[in-house]
Amino acid sequence: MRENVYWFFICQNITNKYKCGILLLDSKKFGRNNMDFEEVIKNRYSCKKYSDKKVEKEKLDKILEAGRLAPTAKNLQEYHIYVIQSEKNLKKVDEVTPCRYGASTVLLVTYDKTNVFTYPGGSRDSGIEDATIVATHMMLAAKNQGVESCWINFLDPDITHKKFRLPAKEEVLMMLDLGYPAEDCEINPLHDKRKDLSETVTFI
Repeated sequence: MRENVYWFFICQNITNKYKCGILLLDSKKFGRNNMDFEEVIKNRYSCKKYSDKKVEKEKLDKILEAGRLAPTAKNLQEYHIYVIQSEKNLKKVDEVTPCRYGASTVLLVTYDKTNVFTYPGGSRDSGIEDATIVATHMMLAAKNQGVESCWINFLDPDITHKKFRLPAKEEVLMMLDLGYPAEDCEINPLHDKRKDLSETVTFI
């Protein structure tokens, strides 16, 4: 195995035929830090007080790259990410939610409601879940880069849509704060409290 390269075995269903192969990911481009995946998911927390330190472009690019590599239904990639960093637009964030917590970068995640996979039966589509997968990839990639985050769903999607004058075809999913914690930032003591698997998993 070459240095700085990871190997992933992949299978993709294309027109009902499976195509399998090896995918090479350059770790320098994707941004591997010193944490393994288990450490990332255990150490991630919702940061609710940020310092003035800005997220470096190199790290932000790697976070966005993680979102780009996220899977979507039928590979539609119907999501869109707005990177909010200007004072003008950060003020708009503050007008639609109290949950920026001083972050210098906020990602606004939307999806194109005209380009989604519709479930059999037509009762729902993949837009929300696809955009959520993208946002989760970025949230975990941020932690791997040493950048903290907070998932924001304390907002009115319609008001947010109007505030940022987004295209009519796009639906607002959520926002993701990105930044570095202030010295007096406190982690919620309940952040890692989870139900036992016996309460949430059933083998059938």
